[in-house]
Amino acid sequence: MSRICELTGKGRMTGNNVSHAKNRTKRVFLPNLQKVTLMSEKLDRSFKFRVSTAGLRSVEHNGGLDNWLLKTSDDKLSANAQKVKRELKKTAESADAA
Repeated sequence: MSRICELTGKGRMTGNNVSHAKNRTKRVFLPNLQKVTLMSEKLDRSFKFRVSTAGLRSVEHNGGLDNWLLKTSDDKLSANAQKVKRELKKTAESADAA
C-alpha cells in the first residue's frame, strides 16, 4: 500500500537532514495519512479512504466529500475515489432526467 493520499494525491517527498556542521544526508518526508470514513450526502452512504490530514481539512472546507470529488480532477484521485465520483455523476444525471 503506497503512502499517497487518495483524495489529494499528496505523496512522499525527499530532502536532506542538515547537521550543525552542514553535513547533508538523504531523508524522506511522509504525509500524515489517516484512515477515515467519509459520508456522501447524495449517495447516502459512507466510504473509507486513506487521507492526509491536510486533505481532510480541504474536504471539509469545500463542503464535504461530494463537492470535493466533483471539483477535483481525476488524475489526483485514487481508483476508489474515481469510482465514487462516477457514482455521484450517475445519480446527478438521473436526478436531472427525472
